[in-house]
Amino acid sequence: MLFDSSVRREIARTFGATLVVILTIVLTMMLIRTLGEAARGSVAPKDVVLALGFLAVGQLPTMLTLSIFVAIVVTLGRMYRDSEMAIWFSSGIPLSRFARPVLRAGWPVIAATLLLVSVIWPWANAQIAEMKTRYQQRSDLLRVSPGSFQSSADGNRVFFVERAGDVGGAQHVFLLDKQEAREAVTTARSGRLISEQGERRLILETGQRNEQNTASQTFSRMTFERFAMTVDLDSAATLDKPPPKATPTLDLLRQPSAANQGELTWRLGLVLAAANLLLLGIATAATNPRRASNWNLMFALLGFVVYYNLVNLSQAWVASQRLSMGAALVAVHGPALLLAVLLIVWRDRGSVQTWRDWLSPRRAA
Repeated sequence: MLFDSSVRREIARTFGATLVVILTIVLTMMLIRTLGEAARGSVAPKDVVLALGFLAVGQLPTMLTLSIFVAIVVTLGRMYRDSEMAIWFSSGIPLSRFARPVLRAGWPVIAATLLLVSVIWPWANAQIAEMKTRYQQRSDLLRVSPGSFQSSADGNRVFFVERAGDVGGAQHVFLLDKQEAREAVTTARSGRLISEQGERRLILETGQRNEQNTASQTFSRMTFERFAMTVDLDSAATLDKPPPKATPTLDLLRQPSAANQGELTWRLGLVLAAANLLLLGIATAATNPRRASNWNLMFALLGFVVYYNLVNLSQAWVASQRLSMGAALVAVHGPALLLAVLLIVWRDRGSVQTWRDWLSPRRAA
């Protein structure tokens, strides 16, 4: 039918343009955050692009949902402003009739959201957690970027090297070591890492060490040709139990703890929100053709923010055992669905009949 195909085609065009804009904004924000984590030593500098890709994939469900919602509001809002809605209403097509082409245009987004939150979201979070854990479990000296100061994992040491390699070699090493009442500054021409008896040891060559005891107010200085100190245990990098957001959906179902059910509530809630927002987009797109401003889009975006925060809040409710998973889903998404249906029915009561009366010959006479 011409009506269905024209509405779906225009929504698809607007959805593509909106997704590009939202993706650009979100990627820019994520890039800034990832660079900040790399500067703090949480992520390896060489893994910034990889971490950014995992973060973007994990946020795709929210971006897709927001894009289709904005596309529906913008498309129908334009039809209101260009009086296309007046033509459809005068032809006897109610606002509820728009639900069919909108749902047909939006069901791929719902299916993609379901796939992303159930499979891709936990996989991306698991990859990010593994990347951060392995980088944090590396030796302190190996995490140092040449030419910059770097704190150790426990915060008791500060390193600076002119050049560091993956095999543990370094040149012009500076080390500040704080242990309770003792503070030591060590400089060396070169240094390297070795493994002895299950421990990672830092071997410094040709340097000096200045040590001060703040409790006894004593100061000592020594020069050395070779100085060894334990850096950390030489254990294999092992990952702890993954957090719920990095746990596959089937594992969440097999282990129904409070935290896991909270994560399931969030994942199912995002899919239900994507479906409800299709109807809410139809209900909130109405605008006055005589008004130049597009306030309905601003109110729609505000409603999306409130709805998304309620989805996150339902996860906290279930995780803290204030509500069960079923009760939280009904409490958040039931009123949203009811509100969308009531708004469409309320607008239908006046839209078709009003435009028929306006264009009828009796009113014109």
